[in-house]
Amino acid sequence: MTGLWDLSRLQASADTVVEGETMAAMFWNAAAARADKVWLREKALGIWRSWTWTQNAERVAEIAGGLMSLGFEAHHTSSILSNTVIEWVWCDLAVLSCGGISNGIYPTDAASQVQYLCEDSSTRVLFVEDDEQLDKALEARERLPLLARIIVFDMEGLHDLRDERVISLDQLRELGRVYNAEHPGALQQRVAAVKPDDVAVLIYTSGTTGKPKGAMHTHGGLVFLVKEATKLLPRDESDECMGFLPLCHVAERTSGEYFAVYTGSKVNFVENPETVPENVREIAPTVFFAVPRIWEKFYSSVTIALQESTRVQRAVYGWAIGVGRQIADRVLAGEPVPARLKARFYVARWLALDNVRKLIGIHRVRYLLTGAAPISPALIRWYLSLGVPMLEVWGMTETCGVSTLVPPTRIRPGTIGQAVGYNQVRIDPATGEIQVKGKNVFAGYLNLPEKTAETFTEDGWLKTGDVGAVDADGFFRITDRMKDIIITAGGKNVTPSEIENELKFNPYITDAVVIGDARAYLTAIVMIDQENVEKYAQDHDVPFSNYASLTRAPEVQALIQGVIDGVNRKFARVEQVKKFFLLDTQLGAEDEELTPTMKLKRKLVQKKYAPQIEAMYAH
Repeated sequence: MTGLWDLSRLQASADTVVEGETMAAMFWNAAAARADKVWLREKALGIWRSWTWTQNAERVAEIAGGLMSLGFEAHHTSSILSNTVIEWVWCDLAVLSCGGISNGIYPTDAASQVQYLCEDSSTRVLFVEDDEQLDKALEARERLPLLARIIVFDMEGLHDLRDERVISLDQLRELGRVYNAEHPGALQQRVAAVKPDDVAVLIYTSGTTGKPKGAMHTHGGLVFLVKEATKLLPRDESDECMGFLPLCHVAERTSGEYFAVYTGSKVNFVENPETVPENVREIAPTVFFAVPRIWEKFYSSVTIALQESTRVQRAVYGWAIGVGRQIADRVLAGEPVPARLKARFYVARWLALDNVRKLIGIHRVRYLLTGAAPISPALIRWYLSLGVPMLEVWGMTETCGVSTLVPPTRIRPGTIGQAVGYNQVRIDPATGEIQVKGKNVFAGYLNLPEKTAETFTEDGWLKTGDVGAVDADGFFRITDRMKDIIITAGGKNVTPSEIENELKFNPYITDAVVIGDARAYLTAIVMIDQENVEKYAQDHDVPFSNYASLTRAPEVQALIQGVIDGVNRKFARVEQVKKFFLLDTQLGAEDEELTPTMKLKRKLVQKKYAPQIEAMYAH
């Protein structure tokens, strides 16, 4: 024990958990070995339901048989247009088992985007979640001559649909049962025919700087990644994970679905994105990966709850988190923790900190993982003070996920850790760009050989587009995206992400974009946290009628100005935000301004809100 957490189940392991050179083979070997053990759980209509490995394998076999009955061949592509639900996993594994290529489409994508992704990937079969997603597919279908069938998971509201090219997932499974009975051994032959060099999945980039590009990952690359990554952060069949991030994103597909195939850890699917806070308390995961916005939301919920607590409760929490902070500081500095301080920490946990962990739902967690966007070092320190190790990872679609990791024994907030052993990471001395080389790196962009060539150096290193530095111990730090670095009119280089992270650490701010390239000073576009700011307005008798009026209220403007003033004190004068404006539209996952991981798209918001930006620079 370090005084904070037990590291015994965080140590590296060299054991091979499941054999298999392809993801398809690995899944079927895992299903045979684990049989009646529970693998997937899903909450629907308030009730949790469990599926064993055998039950999951039956469904995957039926869907695969159904695909083969429809003429789906090896190397054909199937796309999945759905939220993160259990059927997503079944269909993904069925496509891979047929030797096909699996592609995910974000459920927030418009019909035009669905058309482009299906056309670019040569999709033959499209799985959709429900009637809402089916509408998009039908709108795009006439311009997709290769699209043979659309398969619907949830037929609610579609019972009167008569379309020979649209069938339900249940109908596909029935076709599969018949096909498998008439062609015994056909699926096993397909699985055996899949080769490590075959493309397994397409993961499209967000497309914020042009049309999305389909990153191709092979079976061999995926298998390599899950085997090597779980040596660094072991999981086993006793672990509980949570499925809620988009499965078409590289993070959830690998660290969620494919790691679970390999390790046997249980995956619990939430009801919907809005029920995550409630579901995480029910699930109490032992391993929990999320993007910074989730961790920020949990922190802000605790902060707001404290404001409503009694003076005694606030005092107890203040003392307890102070003790936790003392231990965290010692551990981060590599110093021993005195026995007396450890004893105080156990009292602090009993009095307050364990209740905070239960309020969030992380009271059973062995470690937290954060990635996909920058996170405030202060936020990592706060979780450490609760007694929970938070490990930052860094990677990208093209590296198939994790390329650097903060080791649990040497946590350094503000860094993205050291290069993981299965790939190399370097800093280009000329540009400061972080570059990666390894078997986990993607096989190229679909249909774009020129773009693929541009993405690699002459000696085969992947250009990531992130600018960073590395210290003497091999810990990397990202300073910013190459295209995002601000050079002010005075020639000063400014890293906007550092300022934005400080702003987002406040419970009243959900996101922020700092502006100032070729400008005399910095400004910011700010998105407030609706729930917390509404609560502030109600508590302080601030009148408002809707979200837009809330953002325009002088008291709310003053509240955010106070936050910015506090953040400004941490930076040099040239790095301080002089003016800001609040987005007066409540943004959600379906809005174009947000990425799938709920970050504001810097270039898009700068273009869309150009008049408001120019107004902040008008004299």
